[in-house]
Formats: sequence, C-alpha cells, structure tokens
Amino acid sequence: MREVLRARIVLAAAEGLSNGAIALELAVTVNTVRKWRGRFALQGPGGLKDAGRSGRPKIYGPDVRVAIVAVATSAPPHPEATWSHRTIAARVAGTVFAAISASQVGRILADLDLKPHRVRGWLTRRDTPDFWDRVADVCDLYRNPPQGAVVLSIDEKTAIAARSRRHSRRPARPGEPAREEFEYRRHGTASLVAALDVRTGEVLTEVIARNDAATFTAFLDQLDAAIAPGQNIHVVLDNGSSHTAKHTKKWLAAHPRWTVHWTPPHASWLNQIELYFSAMTRRVLRHGDFSSRDDLIDKLETYVIGRNETAKPYRWTYDGTPLKAA
Repeated sequence: MREVLRARIVLAAAEGLSNGAIALELAVTVNTVRKWRGRFALQGPGGLKDAGRSGRPKIYGPDVRVAIVAVATSAPPHPEATWSHRTIAARVAGTVFAAISASQVGRILADLDLKPHRVRGWLTRRDTPDFWDRVADVCDLYRNPPQGAVVLSIDEKTAIAARSRRHSRRPARPGEPAREEFEYRRHGTASLVAALDVRTGEVLTEVIARNDAATFTAFLDQLDAAIAPGQNIHVVLDNGSSHTAKHTKKWLAAHPRWTVHWTPPHASWLNQIELYFSAMTRRVLRHGDFSSRDDLIDKLETYVIGRNETAKPYRWTYDGTPLKAA
C-alpha cells in the first residue's frame, strides 16, 4: 500500500502537477510529496522502497503474513461470528509458525488494510426492471393527484415497545442536556396500522393485535366504508407480506375503485406514511416513558389526534429543491 501511494505521487509529478496539488489529491502532506519526489529523482524506482532500518530485523516473513491473511479471511471458529487479533494469533501459533502476539497481528493486518473484526451489511441485488416506472408513478401521484380522488399512504408500525425508565428523567438545564436512565422495564409491545391522506396530511390509525392480511383488509374495509361511494381511491403500498398476500389481492380485485401504486422493493421510503412514523418516533417513542402498554397506546392516540388538528400535507424536497418528476 505504501509503495502504491509513492508511485502515485511520482506519476502525478510526471503529469506536471505541483506539490500542493498532489498533496491535496492524494490526501498527504506537502513534505511527503517532496520527500518521495526527491528520492525518485536521486535513486529512481528503487528510491520508493523503504530504507534500511536500525534495530532488530523482522522475525515474521512473508509466510507468516500469508498465514495471517488466510486465517483472517476464513470462517471464525464455532461459535464465534468474527475474528479478533487474539484468536487469529492463537490460530496462527497452532501451525508450524512460531508464536505471534495479538498486537503484531494487528500491525500486519493494518499494513494490509484488512479488518476482519469489522462487518458491514450489504443488500443482495434484486433486479427490478420497472424500478423507475414505479418511482415515477408514485412521485407523479404525489405531485398531481387525480381530481376528486382520495390519495392514501398506508403501512404498519409493529412491535412498538412500552418501556419505563427505572428512574425519572432529569430535565435540561443551562449548559447541561436532559438526562435519562439507561435501565428500563418492559411492559409489552403494541402495533398499529396507519393511513395518511396525502392531500391533507391527516392520519387515521388503529391498534392491531396481528400484522397479517386479514387484519390489513379489515382496516381497508373501514376506510372503504368511511369514504364516499362515488370517490376513487389511490393508495401507495410497499411490498410487505400483508400487502402482497393472496387474501389482500383478492380484496383489492373485489373493490375496483381502489388503485394500488406499489413502491419498488427496498424503497418503502417512497411511502409518505414513513415520514409520519419517523416524526412519531422522534416526538413520542425514542425518549418516551410508558408505564404500561395502555399508557403507550394512549400517548400514541393523543399524538395522532393533536397532530391532525394542525395537519398539513408533506412537501417533499431534495437538497432544498421540491420533488420533481423522477
């Protein structure tokens, strides 16, 4: 890695860039650029290698480094899920090589930019040929809702925990933020389904015992009965199991005035009800204190009623710019 950086410095210099421009581009200091340009000018390609160092010579050669890489890139021992420097050192020491310390393993891995203890999530690619068509359809529905139709955004928020802190929260003071106890007691969970009227910003919620297709279509029945028979209904849904179940699709087929606009897979954030859930989480749930499940439900319903009194439609922006055609 070091030799690559030094070579990039020399190549950039060959292109006529100044020391300052090279340092800025490669995120190094100007002194580093001067050093390796000078070494290359005096010694050629050999000058880019490390100079001889005083002190004890290396006792771990390339074979040890290869063994460390082989261990770090393999599956960890049962039942552990990730490697640590200590476990790598123990595994390497169990081979034909001499004992090696965990700190030395760490230095070798750092030099190779190999971090077996860090795990990042990733999403398996799912081809959606009509991705942009779906995005354009949902965005156009928000920007140009059909005249005289009701436009709804519906989804569930499940497993909301009713937790109470073991000690009372301390309010904020000048120069000191509010403090809350990290220990808590559990009092069960609650789930709800919500429908957002995209035109007005008003929301109708219902606490649900189960998150399945039968519960979802029962909620749709309530909405269908509450909306005037002559109005068409457009609804934005994600690809949750209760929305795509055969039972739900059968219900939708039996109610032709309902038109569904599906968000693409892994893009449920296009559903505006998620904005409402986000605000509810920040205002009520994240730092809330609930003595019981009923207390949680009461506070959620109070929040919904109060917000509906001053409801406004969402005006989406991206980097300060109003939502445009996809």
